[in-house]
Amino acid sequence: MSIKKDHLMETPAEGAASFSVSRRQFLAGLGALTLAVSFKGPVALAAEQDSPLGFVPNAFIRVGKDGLVTVISSYLEMGQGTFTGIATLAAEELDIRPDQLKVEAAPADVKDYANPVLAAIGFVVQGTGGSTAMRGAWDTMRKAAASARLMLLQAAAKTWKVDVASLSVKDGVISHAGSGKSAGYGDFVALASTLPLPDEASVKLKDSAAFTKIGKRDSMARVDIPAKVNGSAIYTQDIKVPGMLVAVIAHPPTLFAKVGKVDASKAKAIAGVEAVLEIPGDDIIQGGVAVLAKNTWIAKQGRDALEITWVEDTKAPVSSEALFSDFKKLGATTGTKVVERGTQPDAVPAGGQEIAAVFELPYLAHAPMEPMNVLIHKDGDSCHVWNGEQWHTADRAAVAKELGLALDKVSITQLYAGGSFGRRANPRCDYVIEGARIVKVAQQQNIMAPIKLVWMREDDMRALQYRPMTVHDTRLVLDKDGNLVSWRWRIVGDSFFGLPTTKVDDNLVEGANDLPYAVPNLLVEQHIPGTKLPVQWMRSVGHTHTGVVGETLIDEAARKAGKDPYQFRRALLKEHPKMLAVLDLVAQKSGWDKPLASGINGDRRSRGIAIRESFNTIVAQVAEVTLKADGSYSVDKVYCAVDCGQVINPGILESQVEGGIGFALSFLRQEITLDKGRIVQGNFNTYPVLRINAMPAVEVYAVPSTEHPTGIGEPGVPPLVPAVINALASLTGKYPRKLPLGNEVDL
Repeated sequence: MSIKKDHLMETPAEGAASFSVSRRQFLAGLGALTLAVSFKGPVALAAEQDSPLGFVPNAFIRVGKDGLVTVISSYLEMGQGTFTGIATLAAEELDIRPDQLKVEAAPADVKDYANPVLAAIGFVVQGTGGSTAMRGAWDTMRKAAASARLMLLQAAAKTWKVDVASLSVKDGVISHAGSGKSAGYGDFVALASTLPLPDEASVKLKDSAAFTKIGKRDSMARVDIPAKVNGSAIYTQDIKVPGMLVAVIAHPPTLFAKVGKVDASKAKAIAGVEAVLEIPGDDIIQGGVAVLAKNTWIAKQGRDALEITWVEDTKAPVSSEALFSDFKKLGATTGTKVVERGTQPDAVPAGGQEIAAVFELPYLAHAPMEPMNVLIHKDGDSCHVWNGEQWHTADRAAVAKELGLALDKVSITQLYAGGSFGRRANPRCDYVIEGARIVKVAQQQNIMAPIKLVWMREDDMRALQYRPMTVHDTRLVLDKDGNLVSWRWRIVGDSFFGLPTTKVDDNLVEGANDLPYAVPNLLVEQHIPGTKLPVQWMRSVGHTHTGVVGETLIDEAARKAGKDPYQFRRALLKEHPKMLAVLDLVAQKSGWDKPLASGINGDRRSRGIAIRESFNTIVAQVAEVTLKADGSYSVDKVYCAVDCGQVINPGILESQVEGGIGFALSFLRQEITLDKGRIVQGNFNTYPVLRINAMPAVEVYAVPSTEHPTGIGEPGVPPLVPAVINALASLTGKYPRKLPLGNEVDL
């Protein structure tokens, strides 16, 4: 997910408060030290940008009398390893072992848990996305932990009447070498709770040379794995509260149709079905008919037994073919200017060459392992929400508005989420609003029970909010020496934020608007067609499509120029030393300059290369592929080089890159299509996700760095598809202009 301040909804009133705190606050009577850290100015990124915002007070560390440290995560754990990364930061500064801490999810409270990276651009929200978790936690969590450590040391110094500088800590035990005294953190909680919060200048963070956990392999195992293995981890599907009902909803079979007539007699005859409710739609949710029942299975049976007459929306998009046709017509015309430098030549210079290409990339569904769901209990003038919460501030405000409640009357318990890929951070809060609307309609009929909305896989896949389909109308010109002299790039696609056609959605054109290659004449334009179907960011956002187009075009230009694709990129990236370092590393590790082992039985093998900077992280990949005589292909191995600043946890870095590669490999065979107003795909039989036996071997290499960490959850995705396409094109001589490729390529 990528964030641009100007494109987001107005920050709710909750986020507009002044965040200035001069004293720590403690939870009285709990026998534990709860530290709310006060800093002056936002996190490091904001300070570097001279942001006028003040720091959000953060309550991140609790130390119990038994010495157990509870680390509070304001970010969602959805399988990406955020809890472990945060635990690594806290354990480093507190000098404790992994078994001496646990991680808990923070409640929805933007005053304490605003995302500092987003706050730095003036958007004060609590949420997880844009690969900002470790970037945001790097200073905030370390300072919170280091402050707690200092206060506990001060308490020990007072107790033993020694100089605090003479104390040391290892594994949560404070020691004084001169007297031989030692005691655990828990022994000093009571006294530490009475001390004043140390000023920021006195809180010293460890130098990278002293790290024992940050950047060290096997120093911190995944903190969420034990509970996920033994079944004690709680997801929304697991959560149950007394008197709870489950809602399963019948959405319109065609886009934006409305309920005409409902025969619910068969559904109501099913034992356990409690109610059938018509849920009105609007410009955010489609609405439909919800069945409330004692459990999910009964609710689904009831939903499937409904007989509904739908009223079609004659203005809804009809087919993918018609949309692509309209998009291509737009792409052939001048668009809204995004970037312009130099002048686009009308004619190809003598002896030069031209690449004129139109790309078609489809809608994509997020398809996380856990479909969307949410449990909501409105009790009088207050409401509680349970879900895998990724977009706390916006969802909280949306529920409050939908149910007519004051914002401070809505609370959220953040649970684990079984994946998201951006889906749970919906800018329109669609599935959360749907759950709240079901509760509202139910209470109008005196059904006051807590209600859990559960989507089946087909509901999730057909509920819109897709990665936008796009058309890219491009023209590249090379001179007689093979130098790339001009690039014209028109991008047609719907805005993530519903912007008017005259505005530029930076998220849609990212990767094109900051193209790193040294092209003297560059023109990037955008068309927003205003299709009625809503779209949403997906893991790596605009880079999911601009990466494919940009990196296959640069590869094709290299081959037209008769130059090595790696060396061609090097020459165009000479002003970007960090990108060169990553590119060189992946070329070295993959043996780019060495012959690739031959295939067997007539199979042909080749390599493809691609590089992308996204979310402040640079990733280059080399894909080794095998092409068979029938056009089928396999991706055998992927080498990946990364510059993400200081690596916090090497294992998570590798797993995120590997996961991003697997996620992107699915794009080669995935598409969401419309036919006669219906979404064709509904489950994994028609929307295939990469199978484990098709996952290539992956080697990940990080450029050593002590710089501020950048994102890693998303940047592993963009280079993979173009790297594979480039490898195949080196064998076939053809660069495909349309995705998905499917299981075979055109020979």
